[in-house]
Amino acid sequence: MNAEQFFNQKTILDLSFFNFRNAITAAYFANRDLQIQRVNENFRKFFPILGNVTNASMPDVLEQLGVSGDQIDLYRDELNTKGSVLLPKVEISVDGATRIFSLLSAHTSDKDFSYLNGVQGQFVDRTVEWELRRQHDALLSQKVKDRELIEEKSRQLESLANRLAKYLSPQIYSSIFSETEDSSHTHKRKNLTVFFSDIVQFTDLSDTLEPERLAVVINSYLSEMTNVALEFGGTIDKFIGDAVLVFFGDPESQGDFEDALRCVEMALRMQERITALQGYWKKNGVPNGLRVRMGVATGYCTVGNFGSDQRLDYTVLGRPVNLAARLQELAEPGKILTDQNTLSLINKHVRSELKGAFIPKGFAREVSYFEISDLAETTTRKRERELSHVGERVEVNVLDSSDIRAAIEELAEIQKRFEKQLINSTNEK
Repeated sequence: MNAEQFFNQKTILDLSFFNFRNAITAAYFANRDLQIQRVNENFRKFFPILGNVTNASMPDVLEQLGVSGDQIDLYRDELNTKGSVLLPKVEISVDGATRIFSLLSAHTSDKDFSYLNGVQGQFVDRTVEWELRRQHDALLSQKVKDRELIEEKSRQLESLANRLAKYLSPQIYSSIFSETEDSSHTHKRKNLTVFFSDIVQFTDLSDTLEPERLAVVINSYLSEMTNVALEFGGTIDKFIGDAVLVFFGDPESQGDFEDALRCVEMALRMQERITALQGYWKKNGVPNGLRVRMGVATGYCTVGNFGSDQRLDYTVLGRPVNLAARLQELAEPGKILTDQNTLSLINKHVRSELKGAFIPKGFAREVSYFEISDLAETTTRKRERELSHVGERVEVNVLDSSDIRAAIEELAEIQKRFEKQLINSTNEK
């Protein structure tokens, strides 16, 4: 006689299922033939469409709930072969909404009560978890897309910036892209040295030369002039056909003297390059080569962004610009003319000759002009450039280069005096 003969089967089943009655999962117990014997209250709440499922086949119940045939087969096969099964994602329609459950089931074994040998399992509602996972995956996917979009936009912006750089002087380009605030309507008055050049009889050349050859000639000319201008730190304002407008002193300045001397050095170097390229241009259909007139003027100008909200030009306005253009018109081919203001700054560093005087249009007084033929002493110029310093707060020029040690000692004395003033100022506060 065994123990199950002394106990009521229903009572034993109820007792064995007691722990699942109030479980938050939908629990069931089926016999070895997978016929459902017990379900808890949450099973009925989760799946009200099923009604009374006592003695119903669990695979049939799964089918009625809309579980796929593949998952039902997996449920049956794994129970038979492994004794347990986990279906991590079971989609079931409940009241018109799809909910996601995990189904965990396993064989039970009891040596005293044979009717406890069966399958016990539970549905775990993981709808919220799967929704959070879906949102998480969606966010990750969107993050990847956003990163790819940002990378693509960055590549596009870099490409645009590289193309834009070809239309702007490096100093202007750097100034625009290093500013954190909008300075689109910023203007300022500064003392600038302005350069203007023009090719002699370029209109006749453009009328007679084939477009392709003209493009080769003018592009080579402008490229060489650009390289020279950048070499000396000039800000290229614009190309007006064959004309070139360059200024020194903004957005970076080395001081009035240095700006003026660099501008004149640039003009002299340009004339040297023009002479060197005559053979190349003659081979490209310009029988007499190119001859260029140049003008240089110094004075206060208004510099900044001018234009409309749709289009702006970073340019320079003022009498020195007009004067440089007029001096260029007066210059002989291959020559450089400058005004008195420029010459006063660099007189001892260049070879010059007074060529005349005139009253430019818009000017009230006569303007003297001078022809620059060369630098006075190239070696001295190089040493002076090495013995000067222009920083953010301090500008130093060594006036007497014959005794560098004395200059260093003088700088040390200045440092001591400034440090003493700083200490006294701090103590007074």
